[in-house]
Amino acid sequence: METFVLFLGGEEKKYFQINIYIFLIKIFFMKLIEKLISFAKDYDYEVKNVTVGLHWTCVLSKYCGIAMTYSQGMSELGVRGAGELENRTVGELAELLRSWNLIEASIGLASINSVISAEGEEGNVLDLAYSVSKGKRVVMIGRFPAFEKLKEVAKEVIVLELNPFLLDPQQNIILSTASEEVLPEADVVIITSSTIINKSIDRILELSKNAYNILIGPSTPMLDDLFDEGIDVLAGVKVINPHGVEKKIRQAVGMITPKKMGEDLKFIIKENRS
Repeated sequence: METFVLFLGGEEKKYFQINIYIFLIKIFFMKLIEKLISFAKDYDYEVKNVTVGLHWTCVLSKYCGIAMTYSQGMSELGVRGAGELENRTVGELAELLRSWNLIEASIGLASINSVISAEGEEGNVLDLAYSVSKGKRVVMIGRFPAFEKLKEVAKEVIVLELNPFLLDPQQNIILSTASEEVLPEADVVIITSSTIINKSIDRILELSKNAYNILIGPSTPMLDDLFDEGIDVLAGVKVINPHGVEKKIRQAVGMITPKKMGEDLKFIIKENRS
């Protein structure tokens, strides 16, 4: 890089280096995120409503897109342009996915999901997870309710957890910094889609490139292009009744489950058939 800035002045050189650094981060460490933002810009729509709830965020444009409200450690931060977000297009909101204010990034992902036609087979992805995990070494990025049941069929189940208060090494619930050692040895990796919001998704997929990767959760973009990034299964939701979903999100619905959501949305699965 120094070869290209040798003849630049002090400040000019500094900014050139910073811009190159940012460019390299986007190319090598935020590849999936940039792909999602590019998709949203290609299918730019008017934003009709933005709702940031306690647990979930939703954006209504062509469809209703959902993402987890990633508020852990962000409670003191506000959202830039709050009160005027509906004045932006989906493509403009999608750029918030790059933000390290993860509440803003949640809005960015929800806006992207709002222009994706969520298609897939209706069903419970955990049934698929049990099937492919028999006798295998399984790693979960974040603990899911299926943890105990998976332990009954898998050779080993390890949970990589960000929250230090949830760690239990005796139960194989360990700090996520162990991913560099654990993921390359995994046969099946179950990944929470909130890893898109916190920007860890690309590194996870790089480390687990030899595993069967399942991206799971209401935040999951149901976009076939993601199969090119090493994902084998997309498991997300299709919103049927946007206003019903928005109302429940505003009223702190908590974990999104079939029982809570009723007919307002469907849980869907799409496998990479190529």
